[in-house]
Amino acid sequence: MFRNIACAAALVIAPLAVWAESTPAPDDASVYFINIADGDTVTSPVAIQFGLSGMGVAPAGTDKEFTGHHHILIDRAPYGEGDEDAEFAEYGIPGDDNHRHFGGGQTEVMLGLDPGTHTLQLVLGDMNHIPHNPSVVSEYITITVSE
Repeated sequence: MFRNIACAAALVIAPLAVWAESTPAPDDASVYFINIADGDTVTSPVAIQFGLSGMGVAPAGTDKEFTGHHHILIDRAPYGEGDEDAEFAEYGIPGDDNHRHFGGGQTEVMLGLDPGTHTLQLVLGDMNHIPHNPSVVSEYITITVSE
């Protein structure tokens, strides 16, 4: 029994040591929305395509230089201005209604959004969901979902 608990604890604690350092990104790397732009009016579900230049896309857990996977921030402050953003560099981007993960290496999504105004921003995360250094983030855009 004790050995099972010790093994489980090691599996939880070991990844935290990896998360202590950010992964470098080339200075010219950029992430962007391909098919939507600031001010667009769309219908739900919204088809969103993610673009990336200067780096490659790889699933979460893939340890390969200059790669990462997409995260979309929804209806929250721009990256770097959110109360919890400093913690992302240590613990990774959380997964919740305002922070969606695409850890399978996906480059598009059909996103269900309620009618109204919404903000969106892409952030590239490394194998552990930690933003790169320097951060690779898209423009912060506002879209309107029509009824």
